[in-house]
Amino acid sequence: MVFKTKSDALRLVQFILIIIFNYQLCNSQIYEIGGTIGGTNFIGDVGNTTFINPNESAFGGIIKWNRSPRHSYRLSFISATISANDLDSNDPRRNERGYNFSSSLKELSAGMEFNFFDYNLHEYDVIFTPYIYSGIVYSKYENLLFNGNNLQNSGDYEWSFGIPMVLGIKYRIFEKIILSFEIGARYIFSDKIDGSLPYNENFNYTFGNENNNDWYMFSGFNLTYTFGRQPCYCNIK
Repeated sequence: MVFKTKSDALRLVQFILIIIFNYQLCNSQIYEIGGTIGGTNFIGDVGNTTFINPNESAFGGIIKWNRSPRHSYRLSFISATISANDLDSNDPRRNERGYNFSSSLKELSAGMEFNFFDYNLHEYDVIFTPYIYSGIVYSKYENLLFNGNNLQNSGDYEWSFGIPMVLGIKYRIFEKIILSFEIGARYIFSDKIDGSLPYNENFNYTFGNENNNDWYMFSGFNLTYTFGRQPCYCNIK
């Protein structure tokens, strides 16, 4: 499928989300709503390449629709800062180069969360389960340009889709309060977050590996409140 404009892609995402959150809404399944807080780190052509190494803060919100004891649909938003510094790298070539950047990032993510154990929120003897999550992310970030030998924010923004790959564990701390911790990588369909592939076609300077797209990590906690009457799957014999 080819999108002619960004508006066409956004309309498709909106349509998918409407289908997810309205399908069989009359069954009144269990929902969760809450907040998320944690840290981010960047993996690309600038800075440290350690996968789990949070160096900036992030926060946001999360909504879940528990479709069964084993899976739920999930929508989340994260506002974060992304930064990297070549001086933090173990690569002597990056240390000598000395590039660094810091920019804001906004992420909207939608997808499915799968529980390793049956996690029926109406059965209070089941208090925890590991889980995995994936789907699609829409990331909006600041464009970077060179000013001499330094990367600086251009004042313009770029956006890209990507794939989240998340591993976590959730734990019931009160009857209707769920605490979860997760570590997740975001593979972005772009190599522009760190300025290594400038968005301006008239600016030809590039660096790094043009064949590898950018990644960023989010490590953090979600705290959610559950509500909604007991769903149909609890009555199945």
